[in-house]
Amino acid sequence: MDAEARTIEVSSHALQSPQMHFHRFAAFLLGAWLAGCLFMDMVATQNFRSVERLLAAPSPQLAVRVQAMGGHDAARMLLRHQVAEQNRWYFETWEQVQIALGVALLLVLLFGVVRDRWMVFLTVLMLSIALIAHFFLTPEITRLGRAIDFVPPATSSLDRARFWKFHGAYSGSELVKLGVGMVLAVLLVRRRRNLPTAAVTVSTHYVTQAN
Repeated sequence: MDAEARTIEVSSHALQSPQMHFHRFAAFLLGAWLAGCLFMDMVATQNFRSVERLLAAPSPQLAVRVQAMGGHDAARMLLRHQVAEQNRWYFETWEQVQIALGVALLLVLLFGVVRDRWMVFLTVLMLSIALIAHFFLTPEITRLGRAIDFVPPATSSLDRARFWKFHGAYSGSELVKLGVGMVLAVLLVRRRRNLPTAAVTVSTHYVTQAN
Protein backbone atom coordinates (compact mmCIF):
# COMPACT_ATOMS: atom_id res chain seq x y z
CA MET A 1 0.00 0.00 0.00
CA ASP A 2 1.39 3.38 -1.03
CA ALA A 3 0.31 6.64 0.69
CA GLU A 4 0.76 10.16 -0.64
CA ALA A 5 0.09 13.23 1.58
CA ARG A 6 -0.69 16.67 0.34
CA THR A 7 -0.77 19.80 2.60
CA ILE A 8 -3.04 22.70 1.81
CA GLU A 9 -2.32 26.00 3.56
CA VAL A 10 -5.41 28.16 3.97
CA SER A 11 -4.75 31.89 3.78
CA SER A 12 -4.83 33.75 7.10
CA HIS A 13 -7.29 36.16 5.50
CA ALA A 14 -9.74 33.30 5.08
CA LEU A 15 -9.39 31.86 8.56
CA GLN A 16 -8.15 33.79 11.57
CA SER A 17 -8.01 33.04 15.25
CA PRO A 18 -10.40 34.91 17.57
CA GLN A 19 -7.37 36.30 19.44
CA MET A 20 -6.28 38.07 16.26
CA HIS A 21 -9.62 39.88 15.93
CA PHE A 22 -9.56 40.97 19.57
CA HIS A 23 -5.94 42.03 19.21
CA ARG A 24 -6.82 44.28 16.29
CA PHE A 25 -9.69 45.78 18.25
CA ALA A 26 -7.36 46.48 21.17
CA ALA A 27 -4.89 48.16 18.80
CA PHE A 28 -7.71 50.26 17.34
CA LEU A 29 -8.87 51.40 20.79
CA LEU A 30 -5.34 52.31 21.88
CA GLY A 31 -4.63 54.11 18.61
CA ALA A 32 -7.82 56.15 18.91
CA TRP A 33 -6.93 57.01 22.51
CA LEU A 34 -3.41 58.21 21.71
CA ALA A 35 -4.44 60.05 18.54
CA GLY A 36 -7.24 61.80 20.42
CA CYS A 37 -4.85 62.97 23.14
CA LEU A 38 -2.46 64.46 20.60
CA PHE A 39 -5.29 66.07 18.66
CA MET A 40 -6.79 67.67 21.77
CA ASP A 41 -3.43 69.10 22.81
CA MET A 42 -3.09 70.67 19.37
CA VAL A 43 -6.65 72.05 19.42
CA ALA A 44 -6.25 73.66 22.85
CA THR A 45 -3.01 75.38 21.84
CA GLN A 46 -4.23 76.60 18.46
CA ASN A 47 -7.51 77.94 19.87
CA PHE A 48 -5.63 80.43 22.05
CA ARG A 49 -3.19 81.28 19.29
CA SER A 50 -6.11 82.06 16.98
CA VAL A 51 -7.07 84.94 19.29
CA GLU A 52 -3.60 86.45 18.98
CA ARG A 53 -3.61 86.00 15.20
CA LEU A 54 -7.06 87.59 14.92
CA LEU A 55 -6.15 90.68 16.96
CA ALA A 56 -2.72 91.05 15.37
CA ALA A 57 -4.25 91.75 11.95
CA PRO A 58 -7.95 92.60 12.40
CA SER A 59 -10.17 93.49 9.48
CA PRO A 60 -11.48 97.07 9.35
CA GLN A 61 -14.90 95.90 10.55
CA LEU A 62 -13.36 93.97 13.45
CA ALA A 63 -11.11 96.89 14.39
CA VAL A 64 -14.18 99.10 14.85
CA ARG A 65 -15.81 96.55 17.13
CA VAL A 66 -12.61 96.05 19.08
CA GLN A 67 -12.51 99.75 19.82
CA ALA A 68 -16.18 99.65 20.81
CA MET A 69 -15.41 96.87 23.29
CA GLY A 70 -12.80 99.01 25.02
CA GLY A 71 -9.69 98.42 22.96
CA HIS A 72 -7.26 95.58 22.25
CA ASP A 73 -6.84 94.37 25.84
CA ALA A 74 -10.56 94.19 26.57
CA ALA A 75 -11.28 92.36 23.31
CA ARG A 76 -8.41 89.95 23.93
CA MET A 77 -9.70 89.18 27.41
CA LEU A 78 -13.22 88.46 26.16
CA LEU A 79 -12.08 86.35 23.20
CA ARG A 80 -9.70 84.32 25.36
CA HIS A 81 -12.53 83.71 27.82
CA GLN A 82 -14.71 82.39 25.00
CA VAL A 83 -11.89 80.15 23.76
CA ALA A 84 -11.21 78.92 27.30
CA GLU A 85 -14.87 77.94 27.71
CA GLN A 86 -14.69 75.97 24.47
CA ASN A 87 -11.53 74.21 25.59
CA ARG A 88 -13.11 73.36 28.96
CA TRP A 89 -16.01 71.68 27.25
CA TYR A 90 -13.71 69.90 24.80
CA PHE A 91 -11.53 68.46 27.55
CA GLU A 92 -14.40 67.44 29.83
CA THR A 93 -16.06 65.61 26.93
CA TRP A 94 -12.80 64.05 25.75
CA GLU A 95 -12.03 62.80 29.24
CA GLN A 96 -15.38 61.02 29.30
CA VAL A 97 -14.52 59.44 25.97
CA GLN A 98 -11.10 58.44 27.32
CA ILE A 99 -12.70 56.68 30.28
CA ALA A 100 -14.97 54.75 27.91
CA LEU A 101 -12.00 53.83 25.68
CA GLY A 102 -9.94 52.78 28.69
CA VAL A 103 -12.67 50.54 30.10
CA ALA A 104 -13.26 48.97 26.68
CA LEU A 105 -9.53 48.36 26.16
CA LEU A 106 -9.19 46.84 29.62
CA LEU A 107 -12.08 44.45 28.99
CA VAL A 108 -10.62 43.39 25.63
CA LEU A 109 -7.22 42.73 27.20
CA LEU A 110 -8.75 40.80 30.09
CA PHE A 111 -11.20 38.63 28.18
CA GLY A 112 -10.44 38.85 24.47
CA VAL A 113 -6.68 38.59 24.09
CA VAL A 114 -4.20 36.21 25.69
CA ARG A 115 -3.79 37.92 29.07
CA ASP A 116 -0.58 39.83 29.70
CA ARG A 117 -0.21 41.35 33.15
CA TRP A 118 2.00 44.18 31.89
CA MET A 119 -0.48 45.25 29.23
CA VAL A 120 -3.30 45.13 31.77
CA PHE A 121 -1.22 47.11 34.28
CA LEU A 122 -0.34 49.82 31.73
CA THR A 123 -3.97 50.11 30.66
CA VAL A 124 -5.08 50.46 34.28
CA LEU A 125 -2.41 53.14 34.75
CA MET A 126 -3.62 55.11 31.72
CA LEU A 127 -7.21 54.79 32.86
CA SER A 128 -6.29 55.92 36.37
CA ILE A 129 -4.60 59.04 34.97
CA ALA A 130 -7.71 59.84 32.93
CA LEU A 131 -9.93 59.39 36.00
CA ILE A 132 -7.74 61.62 38.17
CA ALA A 133 -7.73 64.30 35.48
CA HIS A 134 -11.49 64.16 35.00
CA PHE A 135 -12.58 64.11 38.64
CA PHE A 136 -9.80 66.11 40.29
CA LEU A 137 -7.57 68.17 38.01
CA THR A 138 -10.03 69.40 35.39
CA PRO A 139 -12.73 70.66 37.83
CA GLU A 140 -10.13 72.67 39.73
CA ILE A 141 -8.56 74.02 36.53
CA THR A 142 -12.02 75.03 35.32
CA ARG A 143 -12.88 76.76 38.60
CA LEU A 144 -9.60 78.63 38.83
CA GLY A 145 -9.59 79.49 35.12
CA ARG A 146 -12.99 81.12 35.32
CA ALA A 147 -11.86 83.05 38.38
CA ILE A 148 -8.92 84.60 36.53
CA ASP A 149 -10.35 84.95 33.01
CA PHE A 150 -11.05 88.66 33.55
CA VAL A 151 -8.16 89.43 35.87
CA PRO A 152 -5.56 91.58 34.03
CA PRO A 153 -2.36 89.62 33.32
CA ALA A 154 -0.23 92.17 35.19
CA THR A 155 -2.30 91.77 38.36
CA SER A 156 -0.89 89.32 40.90
CA SER A 157 -3.35 86.59 41.86
CA LEU A 158 -3.18 83.55 44.13
CA ASP A 159 -5.78 81.87 41.91
CA ARG A 160 -3.51 82.35 38.89
CA ALA A 161 -0.58 80.76 40.71
CA ARG A 162 -2.75 77.80 41.72
CA PHE A 163 -4.14 77.57 38.20
CA TRP A 164 -0.69 77.17 36.66
CA LYS A 165 0.25 74.54 39.24
CA PHE A 166 -2.78 72.46 38.34
CA HIS A 167 -2.22 73.14 34.65
CA GLY A 168 1.37 71.89 34.98
CA ALA A 169 0.19 68.78 36.80
CA TYR A 170 -2.34 68.13 34.04
CA SER A 171 0.27 68.58 31.31
CA GLY A 172 2.68 66.29 33.15
CA SER A 173 0.02 63.61 33.53
CA GLU A 174 -0.72 63.85 29.80
CA LEU A 175 2.94 63.26 28.97
CA VAL A 176 3.06 60.28 31.31
CA LYS A 177 -0.12 58.87 29.78
CA LEU A 178 1.24 59.24 26.25
CA GLY A 179 4.51 57.57 27.27
CA VAL A 180 2.67 54.67 28.89
CA GLY A 181 0.48 54.38 25.80
CA MET A 182 3.51 54.14 23.53
CA VAL A 183 4.98 51.36 25.67
CA LEU A 184 1.63 49.55 25.54
CA ALA A 185 1.58 49.94 21.76
CA VAL A 186 5.03 48.30 21.52
CA LEU A 187 3.83 45.40 23.69
CA LEU A 188 0.78 44.94 21.46
CA VAL A 189 2.96 44.81 18.36
CA ARG A 190 5.24 42.23 19.96
CA ARG A 191 2.28 40.15 21.14
CA ARG A 192 0.83 40.13 17.63
CA ARG A 193 3.89 38.28 16.36
CA ASN A 194 3.28 35.52 18.89
CA LEU A 195 -0.38 34.97 18.05
CA PRO A 196 -1.16 31.63 16.39
CA THR A 197 -1.35 31.80 12.61
CA ALA A 198 -4.51 30.50 11.04
CA ALA A 199 -3.75 27.58 8.83
CA VAL A 200 -5.41 24.29 8.09
CA THR A 201 -3.55 21.22 6.99
CA VAL A 202 -5.50 18.72 4.98
CA SER A 203 -3.98 15.37 4.26
CA THR A 204 -5.32 13.40 1.34
CA HIS A 205 -4.24 9.83 1.03
CA TYR A 206 -4.24 7.93 -2.19
CA VAL A 207 -4.26 4.21 -1.63
CA THR A 208 -3.22 1.86 -4.32
CA GLN A 209 -3.91 -1.84 -3.88
CA ALA A 210 -1.95 -4.33 -5.96
CA ASN A 211 -3.97 -7.06 -7.63
